Amino acid sequence: MNNQVTSPEAFFGFQLGSDRKIAPWDKIVAYLRLLEQESDCLRVIDMGPSTEGNPFLLAFISSPQNLANLAHLQAVNAQISDARGLSEDTAKSLIGEGKVVICQSMGIHATEIGSTQMASELTYDLITRTDAETQRILDNVIFLMFPCLNPDGLMMTTDWYNKYLDTEYEGCDLPWLYHKYAGHDNNRDAFMLNLVESQYVARTLFKEWHPQVFQDHHEMGSYGARLYVAPYCEPIHPHADPLVWREMSWYGAHMAYRLEEAGKTGVLNAAQYPAWSHLGFHWIGNYHNIASILTESAHAKLATPLYIHQGQLKSQVGRLRAFPQYKPQTNFPHPWLGGWWRLRDIVEQQKIAAWGLLDLAARHKDTILSNAYLKAKRQTARGASGTPSAYLIRPIQHDALTLVDLINKLLAQGIDIQKATRAFTANDVTYPAGTYAIFLNQPKMGIIKTLLGQTFFPDDAWTRTPDGTPNRPYDTATDTIAEFMGVNVEPVDTLVCDDAIFTLLTTPERPTGRLVGESEFGYIFDGRLNEGFRLVNQLLTRDIQVIRVDEAIEVGDAQFPPGAFVVPAESKEVLEGFTLDSGVTFYALEQELSVPRHEVQQLRIGMYQRYHGGNMDEGWTRLVLEQFGFPYQTLKDDDITDGDLSQRLDVFILPDDATNRIAGEAEKDKVDEDGSKEFDVPPAYRSGIGKAGVKAMKQFVEEGGTLLALNEACEFAIEKLDLQVSNTLKGKSSKSFFCPGSTLKASVDTNHPLGYGMPDETLILFWDSPAFEIQPSRFSERCELVVQYPEKAILQSGWLIGEDQLAEQGAMVSAQYGAGRVILFGFRPQFRAQTRGTFKLFFNALLG
Repeated sequence: MNNQVTSPEAFFGFQLGSDRKIAPWDKIVAYLRLLEQESDCLRVIDMGPSTEGNPFLLAFISSPQNLANLAHLQAVNAQISDARGLSEDTAKSLIGEGKVVICQSMGIHATEIGSTQMASELTYDLITRTDAETQRILDNVIFLMFPCLNPDGLMMTTDWYNKYLDTEYEGCDLPWLYHKYAGHDNNRDAFMLNLVESQYVARTLFKEWHPQVFQDHHEMGSYGARLYVAPYCEPIHPHADPLVWREMSWYGAHMAYRLEEAGKTGVLNAAQYPAWSHLGFHWIGNYHNIASILTESAHAKLATPLYIHQGQLKSQVGRLRAFPQYKPQTNFPHPWLGGWWRLRDIVEQQKIAAWGLLDLAARHKDTILSNAYLKAKRQTARGASGTPSAYLIRPIQHDALTLVDLINKLLAQGIDIQKATRAFTANDVTYPAGTYAIFLNQPKMGIIKTLLGQTFFPDDAWTRTPDGTPNRPYDTATDTIAEFMGVNVEPVDTLVCDDAIFTLLTTPERPTGRLVGESEFGYIFDGRLNEGFRLVNQLLTRDIQVIRVDEAIEVGDAQFPPGAFVVPAESKEVLEGFTLDSGVTFYALEQELSVPRHEVQQLRIGMYQRYHGGNMDEGWTRLVLEQFGFPYQTLKDDDITDGDLSQRLDVFILPDDATNRIAGEAEKDKVDEDGSKEFDVPPAYRSGIGKAGVKAMKQFVEEGGTLLALNEACEFAIEKLDLQVSNTLKGKSSKSFFCPGSTLKASVDTNHPLGYGMPDETLILFWDSPAFEIQPSRFSERCELVVQYPEKAILQSGWLIGEDQLAEQGAMVSAQYGAGRVILFGFRPQFRAQTRGTFKLFFNALLG
């Protein structure tokens, strides 16, 4: 042991994981910086500010020789992980020279504090132990460690915990989102990369380092197994190389062995967490040829011990998989029998698991690197021989700027994208110059198919109970990014990459707008562009008039459907500046407008924000509003119950939420899965607008306000405001109707102001959503159908049981209510800031 290095106990003043103590992020940062000065086995970089401006660290741990030669070893690893152009002899030489790259991350979910406390201790052990096992790890492994993927949330959690020490609320979880925008959803962002933290991790994993293994450390409910380790359980997701799944079993077995050897009981593997799940980094990496796994420790009360009786332990049947009862089975041979459960238990078991992964990699360096080469080579070959051979994306899309956004998001995944320099033919179809081609004969074949190919969630014995009831997927049933974004992607079967036609993109695409012509009548720009709404808000903020055209219009050779925007001629200089920043093109009007039109008003927008852990849909909606420049107010319960909303607001947004959560009707004795009660938080943080809030909301709409109800919140609006609309799916069993997180086809009334700028046919994201029927009455004209399902062939990607239940039903309705209106979105128009193809339906409701 190296005694010249400061121990965690000496620096923090306590053993990490001690009862009722949390090491805060600023101290962890300072400690890692100190260790970097004291050891030549550690290098720490600050990747940049987090969402709220805190340091985001990446630590490199390896031998001094490896760290001194880091750039060369990085280049060697990049060659092994690509495999294209390598001879077998060259590959063998590189494998001998290379080091296994392992990445592990901690604390993405801020109340799951064990791993962030463990990180400093793991670092200390690695750089100070002098035994042969440690030296083998340092010699053969380059360990990349993210000590905290959510620094902002750890700071919130630490402050919250310390505030309520020695009170009856000690150890309760935060009542608000522990990431400013995403909360728990921050590990659902690995493909869209809306969050800066996600961008740092994606750059490290997919562009710079290409690790052989990625492990993410988490915590789960308190009353089941003590620790889950790899592999995942069924159902399997397609498109990963089979070696990935075999490697997971190998790594998980070694970690489980090391845990059993250390006397850690209650360890479960191959259960609860399915191989088909959301695209967090510990799942998406599998399609990048990175064996991507996670640990899940049983949760304590943050740093406060939790006592659990043996009879309280359960397998969590129904939601979780391959763990039917809490008793010994082959993947759970040594159950924990109850007692006190402490943060220190979590620190110890996660450190053993993290160390076990490093140990196995060090022992089998050449095998793991050979597998990396083989996976890349085989995936490239599968892409070359399989179908489709490529995905093509034409440059002319409904929203050309969202297309550019998609291309740049694919580039951020490290995907090779070609761009045609001239017209070409594929499948007897001519494609223009500027067409993007994503060929499958590359190591990233798996992630390309996952993100761009039509996807159907399995409907089989793994995904249904014996009586036919579907098991709910862990998250969405599809993550098809182009479908979410409204970009048309065309698979082709026989296309070959011809260097005379295609050029490889090496930098992100940067759209450039322009100002076409001169005019004394003003300039028009397209209402089909999401980016146009950001521009409108910037113009309105500068007090520049914006007109919206209510009919289709032609200007020169350009054609605009209803919803185009017009700006006065005297704003030309401002518009010229916007062409560079936004990519929007402005066309000079040839004559004074003579078509129906109205002046756009920047409305006063408010959105409900509750407690009880916060509402992730509310957080993502805030991000969307800020991304596109919509000013808004956050409204808590008192802001609503005080009344007079119409004096402060024009539009009120109810994010996706259950009626009892909004109204505050949740039962006080309801117990969550982690064993906590609904109201185990200080009284000031108990939510619900109550009867007074419902009354105030009714009054707001009756006096002329607009209420936007998103997804499940529609049920609140229908019930509490007694609308002339019914949810036709209410009360249906999952055997008769089931559609979890899927893209569905729908038609849009593009002549309706709420449908302006949309295509006639679109894809919407359905997840626990309603479907609408307008009830017959003497005032049926007060309800307008904006979006509707077709009669059949509704599913695009995902899983749909009971298609007939949706046939020709409404997906979006505008209902007059007094002098105002209620707009019901029976889908997720701004889901996780990902569904850009339906943003305009949401944005149209926010402009006057």
